[in-house]
Amino acid sequence: MAFFVCFFILFFLISSSAACDRCVHQTKVAYFSKASALSSGACGYGSLALGFNSGHLAAGVASLYKDGAGCGACFQIRCKNTSHCTKEGTIVTLTDLNRNNQTDFVVSSRAFMAMAQKGMSQELLKLGIVDVEYKRVPCQYKNQNLAVRVEESSQKPNYLAVKFLYQGGQTEIVGVDVAQVGSSNWGFMSHNYGAVWDTSRVPSGALQFRFVITAGYDGKYIWAQHVLPADWKSGVIYDSGVQFTDIAQEGCSPCDDETWK
Repeated sequence: MAFFVCFFILFFLISSSAACDRCVHQTKVAYFSKASALSSGACGYGSLALGFNSGHLAAGVASLYKDGAGCGACFQIRCKNTSHCTKEGTIVTLTDLNRNNQTDFVVSSRAFMAMAQKGMSQELLKLGIVDVEYKRVPCQYKNQNLAVRVEESSQKPNYLAVKFLYQGGQTEIVGVDVAQVGSSNWGFMSHNYGAVWDTSRVPSGALQFRFVITAGYDGKYIWAQHVLPADWKSGVIYDSGVQFTDIAQEGCSPCDDETWK
């Protein structure tokens, strides 16, 4: 009973904190000259991040990073300089923590230039920092399931660390359980940092995973029934067989009715 109450309180707080993700926010955005600065960031994606979203990457402030729960989130950003920038802007994937509170985001130069009108990308780069508006949007990975990468620090049978890649929808992973395939004896994993979860109680055999995800006020379990084979290996990426498509359901006027013109 105590576990249920604690879980409910945690679930409520996390879900509430995610509310109004779809609101339009105002800030400034700067850029890194090299995307590799973002790939070595706090989410722990490493060089894999360079393959996300065509290299349109971003470091977000703590309120967006959310102690790592915001890793992999997607945001549409457009600059307010109409002489330089398009109305659509660009979509970035959060891969790092921005510790400079002067801007909500620091993005890759490729993402920065993608906000520009045709022929204006170099002029936009010269500005260095621009006023923007942004909102969170669903991540879309066509024909790509959520992937699970076994970290090099894993040591069978005593320790398992994994990171999750290509997380779709407008979601956050707030809990992960693991069990042997076919077993109902679930054990929880701990959030280590960024996109990495781990456990020192590793079930034997092939492994299944159960995720608790939130999207706005909604939350639910997603069950990935066959993920890691019995002979899983460190450094290998495995297909989870599932993908998240949930979109934030929010009850915070005026965000629900706001049209981004």
